[in-house]
Amino acid sequence: MSRSVIILGAAGRDFHNFNLVFRADPSHRVLAFTATQIPAIAGRRYPPELAGPLYPEGIPILAESELDNLLRAQTVDVVVFAYSDVTHAEVMHRASLALARGADFLLLGPRRTQLAAIRPVFSVGAVRTGCGKSAVTRKLCALARGLGLSPVVVRHPMPYGDLARQAVQRFATHADLDQHQCTIEEREEYEPLLDEGLVVYAGVDYQRILDQAQGEADLLIWDGGNNDLPFFRSDLHLVLLDPHRPGHERQYYPGESNLRCADVAIIAKSDSAPPEAVAALRQSIAELRPAAEVVLAGTELRVERPDRIHGKRVLVVEDGPSLTHGGMSFGAATLAARRHQAGQIIDPRPYAQGSLAEAFRDYPHLGAALPALGYGARQMADLEASINAVPCDLVLFATPSDLARLLRIRHPCLRVRYDHADVGRPTLAEVVLPRLRGLPATKGRTP
Repeated sequence: MSRSVIILGAAGRDFHNFNLVFRADPSHRVLAFTATQIPAIAGRRYPPELAGPLYPEGIPILAESELDNLLRAQTVDVVVFAYSDVTHAEVMHRASLALARGADFLLLGPRRTQLAAIRPVFSVGAVRTGCGKSAVTRKLCALARGLGLSPVVVRHPMPYGDLARQAVQRFATHADLDQHQCTIEEREEYEPLLDEGLVVYAGVDYQRILDQAQGEADLLIWDGGNNDLPFFRSDLHLVLLDPHRPGHERQYYPGESNLRCADVAIIAKSDSAPPEAVAALRQSIAELRPAAEVVLAGTELRVERPDRIHGKRVLVVEDGPSLTHGGMSFGAATLAARRHQAGQIIDPRPYAQGSLAEAFRDYPHLGAALPALGYGARQMADLEASINAVPCDLVLFATPSDLARLLRIRHPCLRVRYDHADVGRPTLAEVVLPRLRGLPATKGRTP
């Protein structure tokens, strides 16, 4: 008889683990996925086109809040935990519930869940959401292109729409984002890369994605989500740490695992953090991954017409996941408002509408910054209404996607962009370029 399985997830790692480990295994029967972190995932099904011939009706996706009821209602042999950026204590609470109901509790490791590429793979991960992975990914791409290589970025999954249609997604232009009906959360990850002329892959079935992506690349760059481990075996694994959240590198799953296998440990935002926090991260690296090369990085803020900020009543809008389950209370827009002497940062909480008001209740650590949550049409409408309800002179947003293009905002808007900046030696280029110079430029231009 097959062993019954429930996979706990958030529409990403859970699907990947199923595809690689359980989809074609008749000795296990996946009864359901559960979903958390991402709204509007529960209540759907993992479609039969992706689930395979053992699951002709697909697999239900249920709310994780129903887990105990599921475990009580039927015999479950294995509970698989398969999402990221949660404390070690939270993981063990799920484990304790599974054990109390008689089930095994399983964390699948990289040996069973990482795919092997025929092209070199550089991976970018972090110990928490919101450390600044995207800026490092763009920097790696620029360094590779400077040597005549053709990098292709493969992004951690963000399948929030029709899963069967999103099995393999290739983005090269903004029109592709419209075609795939991408949410704000997806656009935030893809748009800055497309603006640099890069090709981005994402989706659900990462074996198929890998097969297609490596056909047009000299180098694959894995752009991680949250603090998850890469889905591809990496030739160089770069992991970011945040000195504004010292200690989190030891407290969150699977961020600690990411650090413990890092080849390069990047202490991000070190130009805006207390020196003692940077020193604490250096100590953690020395204890958890002494073989890693350490790079100090900062954030280069770019604001067109920063004079427009001075003295104004400003609403700051920050990257949504970084503020919510990432645990941050501010981001680049707040730093830009302070740097350019805004007269006042307006607290958005009294004006938040619908799901944005719910977010402030669910995440009480949030301060005077509005998270740019836009996982679907409802949240996008609530975000637009929340922004328009705030009495301000200027909306200062540091979301990687252009909110002024996606929403009808009645206030003047100013966008904050941010890039990787070197702080001291060795620089990121000094660490990475020796690894890049040995790669053949079979797809790109001759250097």
